[in-house]
Amino acid sequence: MIDTMKPYLSVVIPSYNEMRNLKRGVLDEVSEYLKKQDYQWEVILSDDGSDDGTIEELQKFAKTQSGFKVLSNIHAGKAPTVASGMLAAAGEWRLFADFDQSTPLSEIEKLLVYTKLGYDVIIGSREMVGAEREKEPFHRHLMGRGFNLLVQVLALPGILDTQCGFKLFSEKATKTLYPKLVVYGGRHQRSDAFTGAFDVELLFLAKKYGYQIREVPILWKHNKTDRVSPIKDSLRMLRDIIKIRIAEIQGRYR
Repeated sequence: MIDTMKPYLSVVIPSYNEMRNLKRGVLDEVSEYLKKQDYQWEVILSDDGSDDGTIEELQKFAKTQSGFKVLSNIHAGKAPTVASGMLAAAGEWRLFADFDQSTPLSEIEKLLVYTKLGYDVIIGSREMVGAEREKEPFHRHLMGRGFNLLVQVLALPGILDTQCGFKLFSEKATKTLYPKLVVYGGRHQRSDAFTGAFDVELLFLAKKYGYQIREVPILWKHNKTDRVSPIKDSLRMLRDIIKIRIAEIQGRYR
């Protein structure tokens, strides 16, 4: 028997101290877009231990919107916060997207095309021909290009953009890959907003377990943030990529 109430699409949106973006009305944009769709959907607002009033505002918003749910997590970073939401979701397809909507949710239409072509992991790309990057500072673009080149050499040859926060997974791929995270699999209390390279570990696992990955060019708009420290974050992500390679050598992904 087919469960007609099962969502076709789950949208997981991680948050950490997002009052600035909440005031911009980003969740209203998400809601307005989804209400126009002819499929069942849900939105999981997965909070990473915000302490600026974000969690209270998310709960208020969810009470006024059908299909929105809030998950409250300890402040452990983006990886476990996304994983918590993706594993709590019920959708046949599960997207995680950045809270600031740097890639508008409407871009999901470009990814959904490939769900019918046998792909279980479909990722937005800012580097492919046809992608659009708006208002991005040159130093951020240069940093991203350098990091992506490093990732291709060390872990994921052929993937042009691992870090775009707009990725779609089938239910099967979600349940297979997220519990197997090693470098980003813990839930340890943090004191900063470091995002890290957990996308790299996810895609590394996807390739290891035989999932075809499809990159799709999307629109991406730069939103000013004070959470990115170009040199410090790049070094920390390089360290974590090395940890991924070590975990593979140690057989921890079996």
